[in-house]
Amino acid sequence: MPSFQTSPGTRDILPPQAGRWRAFSAVFADVVESAGYECVIPPMFEELGVFLRLGDATDVVTKEMYDFEDKGGRHIALRPEHTAGICRAFAQHRPATPWKVWYSGSNFRYEKAQAGRYRQFDQVGIEVLGASDPLLDVEVIALGWQFFAALGLRSVELMVNSLGDPGDRTAYIDALRTYLTSRSSELSDEARVTLDRNPLRVLDSKRPQDATVIAGAPTIDAYLSNEAKEHFSTVIAGLDALGIPYRVNTGLVRGLDYYQRTVFEYVATALDNAQTAVGGGGRYDGLVEDLGGPETAGVGFALGVDRTLLACDSEEVFLAESPAVDVFVVDVVNGMSALTLCDTIRAAGYVADRAFDGRSMKSQMKSADRCGARLAVIVGADEAEAGTCTVRNLSTSEQTVVQQSDLIQHLALVLGERQPRRNTQ
Repeated sequence: MPSFQTSPGTRDILPPQAGRWRAFSAVFADVVESAGYECVIPPMFEELGVFLRLGDATDVVTKEMYDFEDKGGRHIALRPEHTAGICRAFAQHRPATPWKVWYSGSNFRYEKAQAGRYRQFDQVGIEVLGASDPLLDVEVIALGWQFFAALGLRSVELMVNSLGDPGDRTAYIDALRTYLTSRSSELSDEARVTLDRNPLRVLDSKRPQDATVIAGAPTIDAYLSNEAKEHFSTVIAGLDALGIPYRVNTGLVRGLDYYQRTVFEYVATALDNAQTAVGGGGRYDGLVEDLGGPETAGVGFALGVDRTLLACDSEEVFLAESPAVDVFVVDVVNGMSALTLCDTIRAAGYVADRAFDGRSMKSQMKSADRCGARLAVIVGADEAEAGTCTVRNLSTSEQTVVQQSDLIQHLALVLGERQPRRNTQ
């Protein structure tokens, strides 16, 4: 028989890490829904043309997309990111603006796997379509900052920049290309290839050979229009008003071609490798029109789940924990009492577990200890006949015999009352 393994760049996320991922999304939802954002779930695959709008000079488009022809002859791609699909959804459905949405889900890119980077990777993020107000940029940036704080992260740095309007960006790219071409002999082979496709991406190089050339490159702030400068000044003033620390990084360009004006990135300084960015985003006015919609402003961000959890590990916050078991029911008669008592306990709002396969009292008590239960509810032959159960505190070994009909009332006294999951009356 073949022994199957996960495909390269993918992995199984097992308990308790999978529970940590669910909690991660729950914290994110709580933060952004407090600002009026609603959940959107776009398809995992779209027509290839949707993602070609990311820019033909980006690695995502040229090398990394999982694309194929489906059985209907359509050219399909697994989504490499969420923004383009959400803009397509806006263009298709035309919701009222501003459309404020959040998402959580997997993306797919065929790239070299490394720490915090996989070929199937999850992100959470927000998008707002239909408003160009620079103070909206501030709200978006602030929500990302507040989410990291909600996780307990403290070693996160916010970097901001402006790419200006499309004309500003074009003028800057021309100047940057001229400069980098004049010093191309000093660049790495990889940077020279990138220069031919997109000079802006050279600025993202982390190779030591490219550092000196990049340090001397022109910066985009010298090419910004008055309108773009005013927009960025308002963003900075808004961050100051909220007390959010930041650093203006004129070399920050982000990786996708649709960005203009505000761009930003969150960097986890507790990570000690080259890949320290845990998320980022910016303004992408114009992407909706490219997807067949009306002229629509847009701004948003995406945060990497894997990289952010690595940062949490580095700071020893938001750690993985197995669900806390309140009660472990030990039934040494026939298992039927465990079946009915667990159902009753769970309905009352507590977490209850049990053993199966007619295991011995000793084996069941070991299972109770292993799962970290606070109480064991024991039903032996005498208890079953009398309609009682023995409640043992697994920390102190204190025991109390109670009627099974009074068990929930007793649990409320010992563990506190819980919100019932369902009405069993």
